[in-house]
Parts: sequence; structure tokens; C-alpha cells
Amino acid sequence: MAENLREKIVETNRDVKWICRTLAEMKDRDAEMEGRLRALENWKSETAGEEKRERQIAAGAGGVVGGIVAVVVKVMGWG
Repeated sequence: MAENLREKIVETNRDVKWICRTLAEMKDRDAEMEGRLRALENWKSETAGEEKRERQIAAGAGGVVGGIVAVVVKVMGWG
């Protein structure tokens, strides 16, 4: 019976070590995945920021062109 108990203790110890290694690997994978998600979120927010800047530039350019057209129309006496 003592031999059987010793075998169970050794087996349990082995299982506990395996579980600890597996949990550590899972933590590492979770940390890696979290890093990837953060990078993706940062990229997405940068892309959204660039699109917003492009829209603002286009709106500004449209306003400048509209202002020039208004001046030309006024100078030509059409408006």
C-alpha cells in the first residue's frame, strides 16, 4: 500500500507541474494576444485619425477654392 501511495504522490506531483507549466504558457499567450489587440487598436485609431485629417484638409481646400471662386465672380461682376 505504501508503494501505491508513493506512486500516486509522484503522479500527482507530475500532474501539478504539468498544470503549472500549462497555465504559465496560457498566461504568456494571453499577454501576447493582448499586445496584438493593443497594436491593432492603436493602428485603427491612427487610421481613423488620418481619415479625419484628410477630410479636414479636403474641407479646408474646398473652402479655399470656394472663396477664390467668390472673389473671381465678384471681380468679374457676375455676382
